[in-house]
Amino acid sequence: MKYIIAVIQPERVDDVLEELTKREIHLATVSNIVGRGRQKGVAEVYRGHVEAGSLLKKAKLEIAVNEDFVDKAIEAIMAGARTGDDGSIGDGKIFILELAECIRIRTGERGKEAIG
Repeated sequence: MKYIIAVIQPERVDDVLEELTKREIHLATVSNIVGRGRQKGVAEVYRGHVEAGSLLKKAKLEIAVNEDFVDKAIEAIMAGARTGDDGSIGDGKIFILELAECIRIRTGERGKEAIG
């Protein structure tokens, strides 16, 4: 079992979810977050003064999958989150972690059966 975390541009969330659905991955958690990377933020004007912004709006997707779906999930995220033909700085990152255990609260199922 793997726990996949993807940090992407917020306007790409619907595209990523659509790509996940095409690959029969239906369960995902989405959070609105702020962060920074190579883009280093965007300057904003506030009361006539330029403020250097250091954080950008991003979206974080969290997905728990069985081993059979890891590559499918990665392909879906990359297909939905990439901008342009070759992508752009700021398209995001994917982190893949080992998932020690999963428990479905309703039934008490554990492991890969609990992920669904």
